Order: sequence, then structure tokens, then C-alpha cells
Amino acid sequence: MKKIKIGTTQLETAPLNLGGNVFGWTLDEKQSFDILDAFAESGFNFIDTADTYSYWVTGNNGGESERIIGNWMKARHNRDKIIIATKVGYENNERPADISSSNIIKTIEESLSRLQTDYIDLYYTHKDDGKTPVEETLEAHTKLVRDGKVRHIGASNLSVENLVASLAYSDKHGIPPYEVYQPHYNLVARKEYESSYAPVIDKFKLAVLPYYSLASGFLTGKYHTEADFNKSQRGGGVKQYLNEKGLAILTALDQVSDKHQTVPATIALAWLLTRPHVVAPIVSATSRSQLKTLTDAPSIVLDKEDIALLDAASAF
Repeated sequence: MKKIKIGTTQLETAPLNLGGNVFGWTLDEKQSFDILDAFAESGFNFIDTADTYSYWVTGNNGGESERIIGNWMKARHNRDKIIIATKVGYENNERPADISSSNIIKTIEESLSRLQTDYIDLYYTHKDDGKTPVEETLEAHTKLVRDGKVRHIGASNLSVENLVASLAYSDKHGIPPYEVYQPHYNLVARKEYESSYAPVIDKFKLAVLPYYSLASGFLTGKYHTEADFNKSQRGGGVKQYLNEKGLAILTALDQVSDKHQTVPATIALAWLLTRPHVVAPIVSATSRSQLKTLTDAPSIVLDKEDIALLDAASAF
């Protein structure tokens, strides 16, 4: 599998990023190991998680995903072959969002312990808490980088203003900047990213690793009516896309996937991989067959007509 450099970092990844949000939620540890094994066996090496995954499950407090991934890396003796991204600052059952220095310094130790490693390849500010100054958050990250606990930093769910201020502060003070941005971006959610964030991404040459790459499963094509929502635990989350535009996108995906003898999910990811600065969309899977439709995406080469059709259907 050909590896791609992640923006200005020294990290090289295969062009998909496995989302660990399902580990400890819809998959137990044994099932998670099976998906992780299949992902690695297919030549991929980048896993994304967060300290809060999956706090929303009854009986969970967060950290379940990290613990499973840590157990898997220990069992497979493959830490040096895997890029691990995790995050800090999102709310959980015990506290609101928090990207203060004290929480970052505390949380990294908890993540390192669960992941059974002494460093994180990519550490994200997961969410702006609305109160911590950018300089406090960035100085905390800088300490982690200088201590060798973090190799590179990134951000997700920040306002454009916060992102720009953060990048400007790092540049002015010569400290490690955010090198990666993780936006909500896919065929049915283009406007905010392309209108507001893309110019910043381009100016600062950030790598883009989109989440909700398949719009909570809508872009797989399995939801065409509200009666389809019970096909998965996340089915209700796609209701917002079930409109004229969403159905037009599904029609375009069907047309292109038929042409390439594949499925809509594969094409939706292949489209993302044609976008500027997008390196490795985040995907999650609960079965090997589902994973295969995702890991097939990098091998699909969309032509100009394919891209034009998908762009037109998803235009905003």
C-alpha cells in the first residue's frame, strides 16, 4: 500500500484512517481485534480514537476505545508500525469540554496508559471549550511535544477564528502548530468546510482528515426512506439528509458505482480522496465485509465525468 505524507508532519499513512469510535460501543474487544487485524492486513496503518470514546454508552466513562486499541497493539507487537491519533477536550459524563492546560497534561497520561505506549503520533484538540485562551492550549501541547509524549498536534471542531488565532500564535512564538485539521466533510456536508475552512487549510498547508466521511452511513445508500433507519444503531442520525438533494446524491453515487462495479460507500470515499489536502478520510466498520467496501476506495480512480457528476449533485 502506497503511503502518503500527512501534510507537514513526518508521518506517512495509507490513504484511510480507521475510526475507533465503534470499539467498546457496537463492537466488543474480540470483534474490535478482528476489524483491526483486517485493516492492518490490508496494508493500512492509521487509527483514530479519542479519550472520550465511548462515554455515551450506558456503563462506559470514556477511554474504552483507547484501551482496546492498546490491548491490540500489545497483543500484536506492532506499535512501531501503527500511527495512533487520539484527542483531548471533549465533554464526557464527568465534566464539560475542557482544553485547559491542566486537563491536557492530565489526560495525556491517561491516554498513554490505556494505549500502552509512551508517545502519541498525532494529538488533537478535540473541541473548543469556549473559555480557554488559545495560548494556554498551545503551550500545553508544546510541553507534550518537547517532552516526547506527542509527535504532532492537530485540531477538530474549532471555529475558523480559533483555528486562525491558534496558527498565528504558533507562528509568532515559534512553537509546534496544528498540522492537521479534522472537519465534518463529505458529499452531503460541503458548504461549511469549503466556504469557511478550505481557504485557511490551503494558506497554512494543513492536512485534512475528514470525519463523518460517509455521513453516518447515509452515503452507503442503505437509507432511502425513514423505514430504513432501523438498519443500524445510527440510522436515526441520517434523517437530516433524507431530502431531494440527499436522494440526488445517492442517485449520482449509484451511477458512478455501477460504472466502476463497486458500491456507493466506496465511491463516496474515492470522491473525498480527490479533494485538495484530503489525505486519509476517517472510516469505521463493524464487519470485515463492510471494511472491504471502505478499503477498496483508494484503488478507485474517478475520471473528470465522475467527479463532475458528484460535484453537481452535491453542489451548495
